[in-house]
Amino acid sequence: MAEQKTEVEFAGVKFRGGKMFAIILALSTLAGGLYGAFEFYKDYMNMRTKIESYVAPDLSGFDKRLEVIVTTMTQVEKSMGDVRVSVEEVRDYARANKNDLKDDFARLETIVDRMEDKVNTSETKVREMIDIAEQRFENKRDALQNDYDAKADTIRSDTERKLNDVESRLNKKLQRALDNPLAN
Repeated sequence: MAEQKTEVEFAGVKFRGGKMFAIILALSTLAGGLYGAFEFYKDYMNMRTKIESYVAPDLSGFDKRLEVIVTTMTQVEKSMGDVRVSVEEVRDYARANKNDLKDDFARLETIVDRMEDKVNTSETKVREMIDIAEQRFENKRDALQNDYDAKADTIRSDTERKLNDVESRLNKKLQRALDNPLAN
């Protein structure tokens, strides 16, 4: 079977396969670009119309309100004199409290330092007591081990001596029985 190839002829030029696909892709890209440019131009024209028809708002009401605020602020500044006196009293009170707190912190720091010294001294004493008790336990253990070893050696040597005596007596009796089988 012969292979059929798709061909397109345009302005006397034949296009086949991949070339045809590239041309279709280029044409669709061109169409998309033209559409985007058209939309941009349309938005630009709408914005231009809105900007040309813009009218600044009337701000005369704000000017009147600003005058009222300035007048009120002037009155507040006049009454601030009494407030300044109260603020100074509060500031002096806060300073006094701050100094009292500093003194309290200094006392607490001294107490904490003393407690740390006592704790360190107690810890040292306890460690020494533990070391002494540990040494006593080790000495006692060593003494018990030595006593055990000595008694075990004594028992072992007594047992060996008794076994040797029994063996020696049995050997003598056995020898006598062997020497004179009729005597027993």
